[in-house]
Amino acid sequence: MQQEHIEAGKAIQKRTGKTFYLATRFLPERVRHATHVLYAFFRIADEVVDDANGTPPAEQAARLESLRAQALGEEPPEDDVLIAFRQLCERYDIADREIDVFIDAMKADIETNRYERYDDLEEYMRGSAASVGVMMTAIMESDEADTARPHAVKLGEAFQMTNFLRDVREDVLERNRIYLPLESLDEHGVDEQEVENLEFSESFASVMQSELKRTERLYREGVAGIRYLPKDCQLPVLLAAVLYAEHHAVIRAQNYDVLNEEPSLSTTRKLWCLAKTRWHWHWNRDPEAVFQRVSAVPPSDTSHRGPGHGENVPTH
Repeated sequence: MQQEHIEAGKAIQKRTGKTFYLATRFLPERVRHATHVLYAFFRIADEVVDDANGTPPAEQAARLESLRAQALGEEPPEDDVLIAFRQLCERYDIADREIDVFIDAMKADIETNRYERYDDLEEYMRGSAASVGVMMTAIMESDEADTARPHAVKLGEAFQMTNFLRDVREDVLERNRIYLPLESLDEHGVDEQEVENLEFSESFASVMQSELKRTERLYREGVAGIRYLPKDCQLPVLLAAVLYAEHHAVIRAQNYDVLNEEPSLSTTRKLWCLAKTRWHWHWNRDPEAVFQRVSAVPPSDTSHRGPGHGENVPTH
């Protein structure tokens, strides 16, 4: 890849994915440059539907099909990111299927704004998140890729679920979407319209508690596979998991009310997560042990703890 192509991807990631960008900075150059490009491609496709600004559905679908054709090498790439992405696919033998399921998931967002069951949401995430994990595993060139890949899929889903739980308010207001499974709302006695109206209740808090637990099981499964990645990639992936999961501590601290206040991580808090993760990693190179020690994810569904597992956590 040419440097100008890498810089184009880096600029998009730095602007739109600050949390993941922080973790990406710790990847070795051979993987970091490719990650900038991958993330930029994902973001370009995602923005077709997330930032549609009144663009008719048919035009959104046509734009995504054009991106699919360029990513598959069926049409000439139109910009630096698409040029570099195609080169990556060839260099790392990324299967066409992963591109297809990703674009299909983006197309689903054009027409689908509710998910009846978690199984339906999981099927969507196979494209929107799991394919990302598969591609990231490919560019890291792990000697144990087949073992690492299922865990990468789970970690990708965990990141996506954290985004859904963090962005409930934004998704409702800006996109008329609810990614919380409707069966989960119904199970806890929450009407879909209450979420649409941003009406917080103890019942909604119960929904969030349940979905956080579900997501945290995904984190545990995902982090368990970090040991199968190349040594120089393990800390950055672990750091990404710690940073994303830290949103759960913020959500709990605001009593699960994500309808009236959007959870966010301050720069200070991100740097604190970085510092404590690197410190523990210096003494213990076991990803699961470090994640259990420093992350906001309890070690099991029956064990809950405060932010930072008892450590002082800056809030600003």
